[in-house]
Amino acid sequence: MAFGDKKQVVILGPTNVGKSTLFNQLIQNATDRAEVSPLPGTTRQNKMADAGLFTIVDTPGADAVGETATRERQSAMEAARSADCIILVFDASQGIRQSELAIAQEIFQLQKPWVVVLNKIDLVKRDLDRVIELASKNLGLKPDLIIPVSARSGQNLSRVVMRVALVEPEMIAALGRGLPQFRRQLAWRTIISTATGAAAVALVPLPMIDFIPLAGLQTMMTLSIARIYQFEISPARARELIATLGLGYLGRTLFYELSKLGGIPGWLLSVAIAASVTVTMGYAAILWFESGVRISNATLNQISRQLTRNLIQSLKNLGKKRPGVETIQEELSSFLEKLQPDQILSPEHLPKEDTGESRPK
Repeated sequence: MAFGDKKQVVILGPTNVGKSTLFNQLIQNATDRAEVSPLPGTTRQNKMADAGLFTIVDTPGADAVGETATRERQSAMEAARSADCIILVFDASQGIRQSELAIAQEIFQLQKPWVVVLNKIDLVKRDLDRVIELASKNLGLKPDLIIPVSARSGQNLSRVVMRVALVEPEMIAALGRGLPQFRRQLAWRTIISTATGAAAVALVPLPMIDFIPLAGLQTMMTLSIARIYQFEISPARARELIATLGLGYLGRTLFYELSKLGGIPGWLLSVAIAASVTVTMGYAAILWFESGVRISNATLNQISRQLTRNLIQSLKNLGKKRPGVETIQEELSSFLEKLQPDQILSPEHLPKEDTGESRPK
């Protein structure tokens, strides 16, 4: 995530589902446009172009039959096997047929990052919820893993781009360069990912909560956010920022204070504090790279303490007995995704003295 460069994204799916139309929405140069036609099989070979954010590849239908179609299908699957991320496209108006399920299963077995897109939603406006429900049931996926789009109009195209960033974190830096309007969202996605990782670290049984591994995660998070905002800083500079903010010491203090209250399981305290301190570090990094604001330690303490209390309340419903790591991370991710960082980071929530140190050069 911190050092990644441009990657290759392959669009794959059955014949005539709108793959080329989606391809044309993403490419940077109009001369690279793929031919689009209502006739099935218009795309006969893989077509690669620069999407600015990544290299995008259009492929022939992966479900056609016949000698020529078999070669085209093999070509499409070869592209999928070499891809860094796969956008799997289906037709909302046609539903997902048995032959198309086989394509999805083959793609899932590649164990590569993937994004599932349900195209042509403009044709099923009234029945969209039902269409998504059926598609998720057929594919064996949660409904929120399926993105409904209209490639023709570009509706929900930004959701596809953001999902690519979610499933392939190394693309985040490229996305930040190419889509400055999404930088805060990309940075927030990075914070959520790091906070859930911090929660897993905090679950390791230790005599005293240890924030040294968390500092490593937070260093990489800071480097990643720096790249999103197109600032080049060294790992040493990132560690210096973290040490200056004193969040590791704050985490130990919070653990000591809250543990004296009683009734809060140790695992819950560790997870809530590790996650809240990591999120606070991410807030500080966003403000630093976005506007040159260095928020005060008093404000950082306030944010961390409030987040810790909110997280404890949110995670309490998991029970006193420690649940599995995946369950905790899912609950934590859900909480952070609902949180509105813009409200916390808005200038009116910052003390007047929270200005000063300029952004890194």
